[in-house]
Amino acid sequence: MKKLMIALLALLPTLVFAAGNVQLDKANYDLTDKASLQSGAKLFMNYCMACHSTAHQRYQRVANDLDIPEDLMVNNLMFTDSKIGDLMKNNMDPADGGKWFGVVPPDLTLVARLRGPDWIYTYLRTFYADPTRPFGVNNQVFPLVGMPHVLEELQGVPTAIYETTEHNGVEHKAIVGFESNGQGEMSSDEYDKAVLNLVNFLVYAGEPNKLERQALGFWVIGFLVILFILSYLLKKEYWRDIH
Repeated sequence: MKKLMIALLALLPTLVFAAGNVQLDKANYDLTDKASLQSGAKLFMNYCMACHSTAHQRYQRVANDLDIPEDLMVNNLMFTDSKIGDLMKNNMDPADGGKWFGVVPPDLTLVARLRGPDWIYTYLRTFYADPTRPFGVNNQVFPLVGMPHVLEELQGVPTAIYETTEHNGVEHKAIVGFESNGQGEMSSDEYDKAVLNLVNFLVYAGEPNKLERQALGFWVIGFLVILFILSYLLKKEYWRDIH
């Protein structure tokens, strides 16, 4: 728990950059959709885990929860020398991460709970070309972010469409949309679906037993309702002769 709190505190400085006035798009994720979760896990392992870990998850738990055969997990979704029962850590040296990106890439186990699914969904869909940045891209939700567009292969690098307004003699430029460069492997709809699958996986990562907890909650409420009825009837029986 102490290590988890330290990790959260280390992540907090990056959280001060909010979306500002950007309207976040709704991430309609579904934790009951195993196919979506499996696709999200595949995307995370292939595109995110080189820099980001989910070090409070275990490969075996993910495989069991998402109905992924263990041999498939080991042979296709584990790119380190880890064992199936190990925590999901990567091999990046934190010092190298800080040197390459200006900040050590944070662990993403709890990112969906910290940022929110809508934030992640919008963030991963609003990278745009910006030749002034070290990796040639910027982000509408997280301006001047140090992270490259890791899903560029799938989406390409859109061009931002600006609208210029004037207020008190001062011009203001605001992004009002994006135009695809047509170089991604996926169409716009396919990319949105892929990002939603990735968000779904990150939501699951933050609380793997969420569905079980919710189901248990209904049973607890049902038990309390029955207990209340029995207690009320018992109370009436005890007080019958007193009145």
